[in-house]
Amino acid sequence: MVRDNSFHWSLPFTHVARFLLGIIFVMFSEPATTTAQTLTGDKLGDGLSISVWNPHTQCPDVAPLVAVEIDPERYRFTVHYYQQDGLSDPLDIHHWQERTGHDLVFNAGLFRENYAYLGLLYGNGRSLGSKRHATWLGLFVAEPAEDRSRRARVLDLTFDTFDERQPPYREVAQSLMLLDRTGKVRVRQTGKRAHQTLVAEQGNGHLLVLKTTQVVSLHALGECLRNAFPSLRQVMAMDGGSSSDIAVSPSLRQATAKMAGFHTWIPLLEDSTTHVGLPAVIGISPRRDQPGAKPR
Repeated sequence: MVRDNSFHWSLPFTHVARFLLGIIFVMFSEPATTTAQTLTGDKLGDGLSISVWNPHTQCPDVAPLVAVEIDPERYRFTVHYYQQDGLSDPLDIHHWQERTGHDLVFNAGLFRENYAYLGLLYGNGRSLGSKRHATWLGLFVAEPAEDRSRRARVLDLTFDTFDERQPPYREVAQSLMLLDRTGKVRVRQTGKRAHQTLVAEQGNGHLLVLKTTQVVSLHALGECLRNAFPSLRQVMAMDGGSSSDIAVSPSLRQATAKMAGFHTWIPLLEDSTTHVGLPAVIGISPRRDQPGAKPR
């Protein structure tokens, strides 16, 4: 708030004056909150956009993140597990995208050295052989069995229920809860730094997939999102380190590259790092009932 020293009250400083000052303070302070989470990027489709979010002013220790905003009413989510897809070995992110044809693919949760998934994993309504993890309480869910719920959510098993005998969603992936609806960061401050992939639910029902561009601690990232991105309702962390990955289809990349302007997210997703085999991924594609959607 900028003060004008030439302004003077001509009336006694009454309770009414204090009330008016409070209103003025709120009016001038509000933009700082609402602009903190504004994303301006490339529209890849009706309900799909990608941008670079730079929180450096509020979070000096957090480098820019690639942010993919998805409207679940226009894009569907599909969980893939390499054995369920008839593969003998996991594919890297680009081969997964090429095989599935999704517009975008990102890494799912954590897994063991033998590629067994750690936590609940469902594809097309069927369990893919994994069991509920007792302490990792973030749950990505999509494609409700009955059309009475949001088409994709981030659930927190501390507060939300999930019936494994009668799964309410067909696509499910369990992982770490990072930031919950109370504003609490749900990981310890260990000092360990790595690349991260996050899935966040926004207040408007859209989902954000966030990918770091430099190593960072999960705790610092959680604090940054809580303080600088207030529209996020809750956030879960998928697998990190060398498994943190996003692939955009070549056709969307080429179409975007022909648009005017500099598309800052493209070089940040270039093949500058090694892409390891991922046993489980989540893909998104336009819904078939949307105008212009391509058949799969």
